[in-house]
Amino acid sequence: MEPKKNPKADIGRNSGLYFVIGLTLTMILVYGALEWKTYDKTNDYDISMNVDDDLDEEVPMTEQIKTPPPPPPPAAPEIIEVVEDEEEVEETVIESTETSQEEEIIEVEDVAVEEEIEDVDVPFAVIEDVPIFPGCENESDKRACFNSMMQKHISKNFRYPEIAQEMGIQGRVSVMFVIQKDGSIGGVRMRGPDKNLEKEAARIIDKLPKMTPGKQRGRAVRVPFSIPITFKLQ
Repeated sequence: MEPKKNPKADIGRNSGLYFVIGLTLTMILVYGALEWKTYDKTNDYDISMNVDDDLDEEVPMTEQIKTPPPPPPPAAPEIIEVVEDEEEVEETVIESTETSQEEEIIEVEDVAVEEEIEDVDVPFAVIEDVPIFPGCENESDKRACFNSMMQKHISKNFRYPEIAQEMGIQGRVSVMFVIQKDGSIGGVRMRGPDKNLEKEAARIIDKLPKMTPGKQRGRAVRVPFSIPITFKLQ
């Protein structure tokens, strides 16, 4: 007995059509998924425009600095009139300094040149003619006589200062002075242990008499001299 089958109930009758439709839908979905794009949400309005302007202060306007106008151009120079120099200039003639045989040669006499005298000090120990102490004019050894007379003068005028005696001050005072060109005494200097002793030594030297000045090469010169004065208590 042959089975009876309804042709409409055959499922595999349209399977090829369903396959094509399903494949097509699948491809459409895959393509759409591949081509799908997403974008971030953005505002279409300017946020800066929403800021409230709460500033009530008035902004001062910047004043434009006006630069001074440039100085006017200098005036056109006046017309300078050129004046011709009509003065005659004398030419300077330079004569030759060479002598010819015809010129006479004048002999010039020797001119005496004065020797410049230097003002120097000559120590007593090396001077040629020592200063002469009054009373030594006729002595042969005037240097020894000078030293002897100096010692006599100091001994004669010596006086021990009372204040130095009371304080027990004693010692040696070095005295230095200069016998000037006129024989007077000057430039007195002292160096000692006490001012009172120095003062007494200066008083003794001030009493020296005027002397005959010392000479070097026949002319008077200044002669420095030094001598010690000893103050000793008994």
